Amino acid sequence: MTVAAKPLVEMARRPLRGGRRLSLDWLGALPFLVYVGLFLLLPTTIVVAGSFVGPDGFTLSNLTAMNKPFIIGAFVNSVALSAASAVIGAVLGAILAYAVVTGNPNGVLRRLVVSACGVLAQFGGVTLAFAFIATIARAGFLYLWLQQRGIDIYAKGDWLYQVSGLVLVYTYFQIPLMVLVFLPALDGIRPQWREATESLGGGTWHYWRYVAGPLLAPAFFGGLLLLFANAFSAYATAAALINQGSIIASLLIANTLTSEVGLAQPGLASALALVMVVTVAIVMGLYTVLQRRTAKWLQ
Repeated sequence: MTVAAKPLVEMARRPLRGGRRLSLDWLGALPFLVYVGLFLLLPTTIVVAGSFVGPDGFTLSNLTAMNKPFIIGAFVNSVALSAASAVIGAVLGAILAYAVVTGNPNGVLRRLVVSACGVLAQFGGVTLAFAFIATIARAGFLYLWLQQRGIDIYAKGDWLYQVSGLVLVYTYFQIPLMVLVFLPALDGIRPQWREATESLGGGTWHYWRYVAGPLLAPAFFGGLLLLFANAFSAYATAAALINQGSIIASLLIANTLTSEVGLAQPGLASALALVMVVTVAIVMGLYTVLQRRTAKWLQ
């Protein structure tokens, strides 16, 4: 035992008022608390403080600038992009998860699907953007293959580098994430509940309407909110695809922070980041509430 650790142990062994001793259990959580403080609480504090700082000191101009049309447009596009990719990913991911659950729980197919989803859910950034560029961009092999057969997927413009293209790209990692999130809830559904429904004269509709549906709804909508937050905070993939313009909030923050002609506005960037932090915090708070409801019957 080191010399520095002895006072902590002696303090923990020293009886408190009432004869109780201070528990050492909190020491196990100390590394996690330090990690949260350095990489979550400290950056958030810097963002909040920076939102009220201007060239001349304290100011509210950074927050009042949120009503500018280009800022509102960027956040509207971010919400639309996040909502569209979340809904598509949640629906398709739930269907895929249900298909996995209906198979052998210890089968090779399930292990392969779950493993693949674990990898693809983290597959993003520049790598994912390059994969789509190499596949369906104007020089991509799939685009050239379709063009040779008279199909031009860009007849109405280069949609891959717009919000609609980002929806397709984001869906690529939203679907496997939904599978991982929704699978435990599907595993919690007991076959005896369906048998009980059938024994009482109910059919498939009654089972999903009155038994499985209400039980799975909190898990589904919780996964939907998680997917929304995941897409809303994404940056690297969009930055790799769209190197000009600020069509979504995360790109607007990056362009506000950097400027080659000395027009960077770090205070405005902090205010934009604060709006995103508050939005994600609200969404994740609702997700936590739904997850607690799901955990009640899973236990």
